[in-house]
Amino acid sequence: MRILLPSSALPVIPRTAFSSAIPRAKLYPRLWHTHHSSAAILRPNTRFYSTSVTIEMDEVNTTARLAELRKLMGENKVDVYIVPSEDSHSSEYIAPCDARRAFISGFTGSAGCAVVTLDKAALATDGRYFNQASKQLDENWVLLKQGLQDVPTWQEWSADQAVGGKVVAVDPTLVTSGTAKKLADKVKKSGGKELVPVEVNLVDQVWGEDRPSQPNEPIIVLGDKFAGKDVKTKLADLRKELEKKKSLGFVVSMLDEIAWLFNLRGNDIPYNPVFLSYAIITADEATLYTNSSKLSSECHSHLAENGVVIKPYEEIFGDATALGKSAAAEKAEGAGDKKKFAISNRASWALKRALGGDDMVEEIRSPIGDSKAVKNETELKGMRACHIRDGAALIEFFAWLEDQLIVKKATIDEVEAADKLEALRAKQEDFVGLSFDTISSVGPNAAVIHYKPERGACATIDPNAVYLCDSGAQYLDGTTDTTRTLHFGEPSEAEIEAYTLVLKGNIALDRAVFPKGTTGFALDGLARQFLWQQGLDYRHGTGHGVGSYLNVHEGPIGIGTRIQFSEVALSPGNVISDEPGYYEDGSFGIRIENVVMVKEVQTKHKFGDKPYLGFEHVTMVPYCRKLIDSSLLTEAEKEWLNQYNDDIWQKTKGYFENDELTKAWLDRETRPF
Repeated sequence: MRILLPSSALPVIPRTAFSSAIPRAKLYPRLWHTHHSSAAILRPNTRFYSTSVTIEMDEVNTTARLAELRKLMGENKVDVYIVPSEDSHSSEYIAPCDARRAFISGFTGSAGCAVVTLDKAALATDGRYFNQASKQLDENWVLLKQGLQDVPTWQEWSADQAVGGKVVAVDPTLVTSGTAKKLADKVKKSGGKELVPVEVNLVDQVWGEDRPSQPNEPIIVLGDKFAGKDVKTKLADLRKELEKKKSLGFVVSMLDEIAWLFNLRGNDIPYNPVFLSYAIITADEATLYTNSSKLSSECHSHLAENGVVIKPYEEIFGDATALGKSAAAEKAEGAGDKKKFAISNRASWALKRALGGDDMVEEIRSPIGDSKAVKNETELKGMRACHIRDGAALIEFFAWLEDQLIVKKATIDEVEAADKLEALRAKQEDFVGLSFDTISSVGPNAAVIHYKPERGACATIDPNAVYLCDSGAQYLDGTTDTTRTLHFGEPSEAEIEAYTLVLKGNIALDRAVFPKGTTGFALDGLARQFLWQQGLDYRHGTGHGVGSYLNVHEGPIGIGTRIQFSEVALSPGNVISDEPGYYEDGSFGIRIENVVMVKEVQTKHKFGDKPYLGFEHVTMVPYCRKLIDSSLLTEAEKEWLNQYNDDIWQKTKGYFENDELTKAWLDRETRPF
């Protein structure tokens, strides 16, 4: 029997005082680091004053930048210029040198698109960033709140600005061929002249010498101990798929797909262990395009043993053009068949153009992406193990933070808390670094869905306000992403109700059983149903795929209302997040996130002879007891919660044999309801 201790009675053990003066980068040697530049936009130009009840964000004055861009547009005979968020690889998270949209607009969120005309400018983003964008954009910009009724998409707004025979332009390496085609059609239908590719990026010219250099960080080999499948097997599997599709070859542009295929990891993108590269895979050749100076002798040997040729990163477009022309010539002479090269539907317009366009290219959902999303047994074992270690770090952090705030009456700000959590994670076996910037947020800051505190200008954590911590780490055996919302004082009735409704949604999705072939699109409502019953909702997806020591956001699967989530069914081996939430602007935010793995489950019947699937949760961190109204929980939900708490207790208590403070906190938070 475990004894519940009130927080004031938690035993206190001597601890080294944590100093906020220690720069986070010096806490431990990590695989990657954030690159800095004199350009103000590389770090969010944000000010979160030392209070938990207000939030202010500085605007960036973009007048001079826009004037210079418009001058270049005139010189290039462009009337409307598109500035996407992505890099040449359709990456969600990008290197600082590719943060063009942030530079030109001042908006630093990870999602959005800027459109600049000769006299107007618009920034489109989704509901996660409405709050942030409205504060960061200066008077030069119009905010297009995507998803709201009667608000045009950035494509529609661009087409409207092209009326009267105007020219719309974009860097073709930064948009997919599909996006370019749809935009070109809209421009023509609206009365615009055309969409043209401008190969020299105009924003880069405005940025000039202040633009950061391209990253050139070292690459490592990920051994079979962690990868679970060797490169030769992965290449053989890919070639079988290409043979089925009768493809001449597959040109790979997604960075995480290349890292996974060759069992390599890099650090060119902060928090994402990938490296700038392309690859071309044919029936008998495999070529990796990357800067060879990044590759150690071990990497060179590893690639040679697997029959992989190394070429410079910059040669991809020249080689793609040559391959396309050669295949087209063979077709014209009748020596070749009607086979085409395959590229991912997320590959760039520029890559498709280089290969020869529609005549020579077939766009497909990447077979590498599909294979990568179904984790092998080694990867699944690693996910279970790293989440236990990561859970132990989070448990120790929350116990420490409560003791500091309530018992010691310490003053701790959001960044100091994030630093402490990072230091605790760094003690864990096979830790590499964080998987994204820690969202350490208190009070109204917790209502900013992708909030990022800044050192020296962030809020002090108020024990009488909601504290939301969304964080994750990279380990050699897996990637974690956990969100917990806590209250160290006395929460309000509204906060308790909101938290409990979100918790019920989190549990409902975790307990779901569904037939094979079900998509995340179909499951999304399970997590929202209890909020909907009260007329509430949240403006973000419910779940995203998670990589195995790779990107924390991984396609093609997801749970949410995006149409692409209806295209790919969930399969055993998928790893995905379960993260409903609720946000009261200016007051508080609630989010609860677990990582779960899709598995086959046994059911009494099997209608249609279909297997039935469910989830296995791997996150091992308790929910906040004082935010749960147990009267709103069903008996089945309480039983699930008690089993989960016991699982956490059994798997993590061993980490705290010599830490009475943390063990007492864990005991209290996991006792049965």
